[in-house]
Amino acid sequence: MLCPASAFAGDAGPAVGLAQGRLVGSSASGIDRFYNIPFAAAPTGSLRWRPPQRAAAWKGSRDASRPGPACPQRVVPALVAGGVADLQSEDCLQLNVWRPKDARKLPVMVWIHGGAHVLGSGVFPAFDGSAFARQGVVLVTINYRLGALGYYAHPALSAARPKGEALANYGLMDQLAALRWVQANISAFGGDPKQVTLFGESAGAIGVTTILAQEQAKGLFARAIVQSGVGLLDPRPLAQQEALGAALAVRAGAKPGASAADLRALPVAALVSASEVRSPGEMTGPILDGTLIREAPWRTLAKGEPVDVPLLVGANSNEASVILAMGVPPAMAMVYLGADQAGGRSAYGAGLAEDELARQILGDAWFVGPARWLAARTARGKPSFLYHFDYVAAGRRSQAKGAAHGSEIPYLFGSLDYFASLAGPIGEEDRRFGAAMSECWVAFAKFGNPRCALVPDWPRYDAADDRLALLAPNPIVASGFRKAQIDHLLKVHAEASGTAP
Repeated sequence: MLCPASAFAGDAGPAVGLAQGRLVGSSASGIDRFYNIPFAAAPTGSLRWRPPQRAAAWKGSRDASRPGPACPQRVVPALVAGGVADLQSEDCLQLNVWRPKDARKLPVMVWIHGGAHVLGSGVFPAFDGSAFARQGVVLVTINYRLGALGYYAHPALSAARPKGEALANYGLMDQLAALRWVQANISAFGGDPKQVTLFGESAGAIGVTTILAQEQAKGLFARAIVQSGVGLLDPRPLAQQEALGAALAVRAGAKPGASAADLRALPVAALVSASEVRSPGEMTGPILDGTLIREAPWRTLAKGEPVDVPLLVGANSNEASVILAMGVPPAMAMVYLGADQAGGRSAYGAGLAEDELARQILGDAWFVGPARWLAARTARGKPSFLYHFDYVAAGRRSQAKGAAHGSEIPYLFGSLDYFASLAGPIGEEDRRFGAAMSECWVAFAKFGNPRCALVPDWPRYDAADDRLALLAPNPIVASGFRKAQIDHLLKVHAEASGTAP
């Protein structure tokens, strides 16, 4: 169990004074670490399914030397090593900070973890920020509410909400609250609040793009990195989610017609257990609540981003690995080719087996195409930079079909050992590549462009020449990468949505 927030800590570690109180962290190899820092009040009891509230102050020194809990979620065996199975709590709205010793006004990078909006944690050891801190940045990881506690609607909650209060997207509200906390407090850690880079992967990247579409996010960060998660899908309608939420509540033990108070009294374990996704249609994520999210974020971005900042965006070469794992049938891929099936198949070339064609279409439609789309939209204002990650560990290249969804993360964080199932056997070549790639991300955070030793001529994206950095064992700048395929898919999307491709 965690010690109470008011517990006194010894003074052996590095200390930081905040308006909330004093923190004492830990230090090793020149890097200071501060864990389990509350950025909002515990979202429990009457605050369950409410916007995050201000965290209370504490007396004395708070022990920030040990990781705190993950937000409640179903246990995934791959995350057991990260402690997620052992330490969970509804009181989970905390963040973590890594900094170089004696940091002074350094750029800040805020990481939003992925996990399909239902799993993950900012304290997962694979997200240790030490490798970033060694490069001269302050690294922040955050928790946010997940699953039925983070993205949830129910008729009783809608009826009981105070007038004008946002609902349903509690995980997104947590992400915004964490960014506000960083603006108010990161200078105490030696970070520069004017140089915050927001970055995330998968569901975390969807969080980044959703925040880019939020007027209220202006001034909360200066740059953004979107890794495998632009999302050209419309959020779930509120009425649909209320119906799903009512059914979930009954599975968790609530009676039909339960009040908001009844729902808030449900055991958290029952809610987590009832949240099992049994089909892709039950997946959770951003909801059109009419207050915080009034239209699909991508539609807002298509009109011109409310938050106009430099952007680094990209995807991986085998993104379909996660799509197929979620139960999406391969046959669904052909839907993305639209009415002109022959033209779509022609764009992908002859001779592909049906399963390989489906794999490529799904990866392009869900990730690669949307990344190019966002880079092109952003390039109309501040600079954008596009990448395609195609690095597979040397010991696994003969078996892999490409870089799996999420496989870039351990290279960036220097945590390859925690992602062995994705990265495969690790050698020195792989470690060198990861260190070099991480330098590109840090360069973007420091200077607003990712040019680095790995890709010294990384170009600003321009739709006219369509150039990107191909991050592979021998990185190159490529022009017109998968152009025929992406052009076809974006044309189909534009026709279906009534927008310009």
